[in-house]
Amino acid sequence: MLPGAQHPAESVWRSRPDNTGALRDVRVVDLSRVLAGPLCTQMLADHGADVIKIEPPFGDETRQLGPPFDEHGIAAYFGAVNRGKRALSLNLNTDRDRQVLLSLLEGADVLVENFLPGTMEKWGLGYETVLAQRFPRLVYCSVTGFGDDGPCGGLPGYDAVLQAICGLMSINGSPQSGPTRIGIPIVDHLTAYTAMCGITMALLERSNTGKGQRVESTLYDTALSLLIPHAANWMQSGKAPELLGSAHPNIAPYDSFQASDGAVFLGILNDAQFARFCRCIDRSELATDPRFVSNANRLSNRDALRVEIETAFARRSKAELCSQLMNEGIPAAPVNSVPEALQHAHARHRNMVVEQAGYSGLGLPIRLHGSPGRPAFRPPKFDEHAYLKETLASLEKET
Repeated sequence: MLPGAQHPAESVWRSRPDNTGALRDVRVVDLSRVLAGPLCTQMLADHGADVIKIEPPFGDETRQLGPPFDEHGIAAYFGAVNRGKRALSLNLNTDRDRQVLLSLLEGADVLVENFLPGTMEKWGLGYETVLAQRFPRLVYCSVTGFGDDGPCGGLPGYDAVLQAICGLMSINGSPQSGPTRIGIPIVDHLTAYTAMCGITMALLERSNTGKGQRVESTLYDTALSLLIPHAANWMQSGKAPELLGSAHPNIAPYDSFQASDGAVFLGILNDAQFARFCRCIDRSELATDPRFVSNANRLSNRDALRVEIETAFARRSKAELCSQLMNEGIPAAPVNSVPEALQHAHARHRNMVVEQAGYSGLGLPIRLHGSPGRPAFRPPKFDEHAYLKETLASLEKET
């Protein structure tokens, strides 16, 4: 191929004419599986990137993590983090399929992988030794549990394992329940965002220097970064955080309280809000009670404060309370179920529920008004775009 000529493999990448997303010119090879990596690349696709998902011969494990399954036999779990991608299966243990991947990378901007450290090197695809030299503009993002080195380097990492080792479980739960896993894969989820931020920063830097770089995102670093304000509290006081249920270690009342028909969460941050709250529930005297006159006092007397609040709430519905309090500028909300949350009128207004033919999912939490993204097509069936493999192989022969 002549210097400066376009590699024929670039023809497999595509541009959607109706694509207005900020990443509409970005091409992504997604070698990742399960959650953090696929969610990262789904968000890139939502904002216009062309993403080709590469799966091993047995597929991404989340395809089987059901029920429920859709009409194509794909688990809802997989569908939640893989829309907007094309998919093909490659066995990277074979020379032929590694060559297909290398051909695909000729036209790519980003590669995302979440293998155990050393896996890409085993295949002769290490970033520093091979890919950075062959594809100097490539942004290479590795998502791992603990990173490549150090006491835990190279160990496998899953969300709940990181919640445990990084102290998140120790601050989630009540004295009655004991330490409890946070009910969503919060470490994986935030790791997807840190990976996406790293990728977009590296692309911005490449626009200045012309060079790609390696982006590293680990579940371990991400999990520790979530310890706000608990880490700062311990660093300052030397006192280990305790299990507080839904309560806040630094603010009161900042907790859930029982109304006549269910739980209401209050988020009162300062003395002025507390005084307004007391007037709303016809208990103005609580604002001047020495036990509750300041946030520090309310923290020290949080059990007594709970009794006063729940006594006032006992004959009022959560809908009535929340409506009145929010209208007075006092943050309060009913503790909704997942169906209640997704069926709320504001969720629909904010387009946070996506419904397409044969697919339902969550909307885009990042909203750009000048270059808006949008949820693309349904998640792919396994090896749905296998023709890409044959196209790349034939193009490689031509060159």
